[in-house]
Amino acid sequence: MHNVDTLIHARWIIPVEPEGAVYEYHSLAMRDGRILDILPTSEAGAKYRSHTVLDLDEHALIPGLVNAHTHAAMSLFRGLADDLPLMEWLNNHIWPAEGAWVSPEFVADGTRLAIAEMLRGGTTCFNDMYFFPDETARVVEDSGMRACVGLIVIDFPTVWAGDAAEYLHKGLDVHDRYRAHPLVRTAFAPHAPYTVSNGPLEKIRMYADELDTPIHMHIHETADEIGQSMAHHSERPLQRLDKLGVLSPYLIGVHMTQLTDDEIARYAAAGGHVVHCPESNLKLASGFCPVQKLIKAGINVAIGTDGAASNNDLDMFGEMRSAALLAKAVAGDASAVSASAALRMATLNGARALGLDGETGSLRRGKSADVVAVHLGGIESQPVYHPVSQLVYATGRDKVSDVWVAGKHLLKERALTTLDEIDILAKARQWREKIKKYD
Repeated sequence: MHNVDTLIHARWIIPVEPEGAVYEYHSLAMRDGRILDILPTSEAGAKYRSHTVLDLDEHALIPGLVNAHTHAAMSLFRGLADDLPLMEWLNNHIWPAEGAWVSPEFVADGTRLAIAEMLRGGTTCFNDMYFFPDETARVVEDSGMRACVGLIVIDFPTVWAGDAAEYLHKGLDVHDRYRAHPLVRTAFAPHAPYTVSNGPLEKIRMYADELDTPIHMHIHETADEIGQSMAHHSERPLQRLDKLGVLSPYLIGVHMTQLTDDEIARYAAAGGHVVHCPESNLKLASGFCPVQKLIKAGINVAIGTDGAASNNDLDMFGEMRSAALLAKAVAGDASAVSASAALRMATLNGARALGLDGETGSLRRGKSADVVAVHLGGIESQPVYHPVSQLVYATGRDKVSDVWVAGKHLLKERALTTLDEIDILAKARQWREKIKKYD
């Protein structure tokens, strides 16, 4: 008999690899932060011994969800400026609010609020883009969550940096600091083609190649973005990025609602990844990502929530459902994105985009024990014929009972174990009062 740190007996284990697989009455053994074994529960008791044994006979175990695009600290702007088009929302509300309020303290408090929300919703890894990435990384480290922290680059000055050169310099410092961290990775995060000029983009491409680091960027989000690019550069944004050498397997293009068939083919040939943010795109009326076309072209498509200021939540269960339903409507095909495909987009595909698919995104022996338990025994989830469909179409984040990251129990029976919920709520209220006073 072998000793393990944690042994979980579950009604179902849904590993994501292979896609659509469901293991009924199986157990998962964790040791030293990794998945040691997945085996029938009838065999587990005789093979493994642990001081921590959980009997989750109404639960499904799934890989931790990967939120592939966030602005975590913007959770403190949740609901500040709703029901507006993207550029009006940015220019007249969000950017002025950021100029007035963003600081290291704001980013730390907002990120802590976002991490608490994401953990309670089954997200174990997020890919961020915001100012003060050093503060984001620090809070991630303290919480025990996994993240890819974006090294933001914009042409214009903000409280974080004065110009593109300073953004890059500070970002590289953050990259060096967390180069070997087990839970914190970094990605270059040029904001968008309309906010970053050619010179910085060429430098980012060079650094990405040298450091083997992703490039995380809003691309082709709205028709207005395409129009601006044609007016200023006489070419569409993807064409410009292609000429600069930015299209590559390192590129993570977020939103991608305005695509021609030729652009899809070129992006697929370049090996780029796409992050689909269905609810943010719907709320801002940005357009529709052609998910089925992207998948058929062989492009890796992940799912992100975007920031809570434009969504207004960080609920990956909701995004999975929206992604599956919207893809069917856009394609005019009820089979466009199946439940198992949506779950893969929210887990393994996100990990793959971040270069983390060898570490997380599926439940396999040897991978990090990033595991989520979802209760399917309640009224809202019964009867269960197909657990994967139930997870995507009938289950919400409130059914997440337990979350582990690298084997550490970060959510235990809905209670956060590394974060102070009372303090997080108190600080959120304090920020609301300050910001509301001047809004």
